[in-house]
Amino acid sequence: MYKRTATAFAVTAAAGLVLAGCSSADDDATEEPTDGAASGEETEGAAGGDLTLAVFNGWDESLATSLLWEAVLEEQGYNVELEYADPAPVFQGIADGDYDIVTDVWLPLTHESYVEEFGDDMEELGAWFDSAALTIAVNADAPVDSLAELADSADEFGNRIVGIEPGAGLTAATEGAIETYGLGGMEFITSSTPAMLQELDTATSNGENIVVTLWEPHWAYGAYDLKNLEDPEGAMGEAEEIVTYGRTGISEDFPEVAEWFGNFTMDAEVLYDLENKLNDADESEFETVVADWIAENQEWVDSLTA
Repeated sequence: MYKRTATAFAVTAAAGLVLAGCSSADDDATEEPTDGAASGEETEGAAGGDLTLAVFNGWDESLATSLLWEAVLEEQGYNVELEYADPAPVFQGIADGDYDIVTDVWLPLTHESYVEEFGDDMEELGAWFDSAALTIAVNADAPVDSLAELADSADEFGNRIVGIEPGAGLTAATEGAIETYGLGGMEFITSSTPAMLQELDTATSNGENIVVTLWEPHWAYGAYDLKNLEDPEGAMGEAEEIVTYGRTGISEDFPEVAEWFGNFTMDAEVLYDLENKLNDADESEFETVVADWIAENQEWVDSLTA
């Protein structure tokens, strides 16, 4: 689930402040924000208080929703900082109270072990996406619709399945599907997500058939005309929800914020639109991209805090 490398998102504290934008401080406020955004204490630096949102390195939906909520919350008078990390330290940070909120918890499978370990020290705020899934996808005009048909048409795809990182959960699921559907005659190529996306881009640009491993939600579904191959045996697993979690006490310290996140839902098409705009931009442009996107979707964005 990595569009960009972790390095690309290992931003410095200064860069994080740039992304966070200006606070909604009163003109006469001079105090610095308190250390520890998860304290729940309101400061003179922001009318609503300070919040830290944790962002999974390289997870597109985590980045898009966090940047969106950063802008929304700051408009409502909160001072928001984004912190980028891999899932393990994010869950530890939420449990320890170092981070306030994370929007990208996949359940019941992908992040099950983390929730089992840290769940007693976190609050579940609500699911915002209910059809997250690991997938094997092809170009929409490909001559097959199901994994059960793929072996007989392998030649149409150059006898190749293009995957992502060898250690990814998606890769393990795909290996199971290869065994289930008798696809051992096809070469399963694993290297990296960027390499897979480059092959997808090249094939679709040239009008060629291609099989890739993907997941939903992912911006590629908005950028390319794709279809998921049906999985009648359920080898890739069932659909998951994407859930927002907060640190213990978040609902008490920030009741309206907890309510907003609890009511938050986002359709795939809306998410893909934002993800694709961010994908086409440099990090330095994210704040402007999100602001422009909000202006184009103002009514929907206003409903998030209605």
